[in-house]
Amino acid sequence: MTSVDPTTAGEPAPGVDPADVAAVERQLGRPPRGVRGVAHRCPCGLPDVVRTAPRLADGSPFPTLYYLTCPRAASAIGTLESSGMMREMTDRLAADPELRAAYQAAHDSYVADRAALAHADGVPPLPEGMQSAGGMPTRVKCLHALVAHELAAPGSNPFGREALDALPDWWGKGPCVHVDDPDAAPGRARDE
Repeated sequence: MTSVDPTTAGEPAPGVDPADVAAVERQLGRPPRGVRGVAHRCPCGLPDVVRTAPRLADGSPFPTLYYLTCPRAASAIGTLESSGMMREMTDRLAADPELRAAYQAAHDSYVADRAALAHADGVPPLPEGMQSAGGMPTRVKCLHALVAHELAAPGSNPFGREALDALPDWWGKGPCVHVDDPDAAPGRARDE
């Protein structure tokens, strides 16, 4: 991976396709911060998870290594969160040693990925307690982060996999945004 100047750590890395950055900007409705690459593509072909810098240009920690960008996927995950799925998962985590070990391994993998990116970017690692996401390794607090992790690193996150398996085909109506259509509203498809 290309080393990144810490003073520009919040900007897209050299080599990140400007079309992908434009798609993510449309998905989020704002310019993305710290994009280091596309970590996963939706079946429609657009990015749905980006890998982000551990620190922004001002040195502040960036909260999420694998950032879910697709508004349709995010909405569907929000529905799962409101259903009580996270509470049920956390309860199972406390009662199942094998699941707890798999979730710990997901946490360890996430922390290692983030540390490697910080090293490649030439920035200090994040402080203890900010290195993981989604509640790992002791609870489930954000399915968006866990699904993004599972999409970026298939087989890595047991709860991300469960949530992903419970989601509808968010890509079924086609792309969530159209970067070639300047009249389409950010974060929404033309047909919505």
